[in-house]
Amino acid sequence: MESLVIPALILVLVAAGVAVASRAISRRLAATTRHASAPADVDPVEVARTASARLTEDQHRRLYALIAQGQAMAAIKLYYESTGEGLRASRDAVTALAAHPQPYRSPTAEPVAAEPDDDDTPQRFPYRYRAIASKGDVTREVSSNMLNDEIYGRIRTLARSGDTEAAATALTRHSDISLKQAREFIALLDD
Repeated sequence: MESLVIPALILVLVAAGVAVASRAISRRLAATTRHASAPADVDPVEVARTASARLTEDQHRRLYALIAQGQAMAAIKLYYESTGEGLRASRDAVTALAAHPQPYRSPTAEPVAAEPDDDDTPQRFPYRYRAIASKGDVTREVSSNMLNDEIYGRIRTLARSGDTEAAATALTRHSDISLKQAREFIALLDD
């Protein structure tokens, strides 16, 4: 009987240690969940508009170039250095800007109501925009003067949301590639 007392005490101590550790972990997870859910009350489109307004035209262009290239960390760093906001706020801003692309608006411009997307008549820009997508050993490039960061961001958003046909159609409207080539390009954007 005495030989069972020591193993029983060890078993009780281990059970108490597991219970204390489990309680501490559940409290930490609850605090993290509460903290992570706090930004859910904020409209991500409004976060994107506000974040875009804090950038100069050059910073805006560079940030969207990084987002289009899939360099999220570099985009967050650029936003962080450009605005002086905290890392978490910079991450949230870049995430919102990637999900809801915003055109650059100069600080003196009057606020304009949401403009309808006029994708039927592509605008020609004075520069050629290069969009590159790759997966494994396969790389595709689209170069067009009818593309810019904003339009390419919308195309990537469509592709990532699963609407690949609309993304491919939009890409053909804003470039000189065939629908088949656009579909191959969009297939490489699936992350």
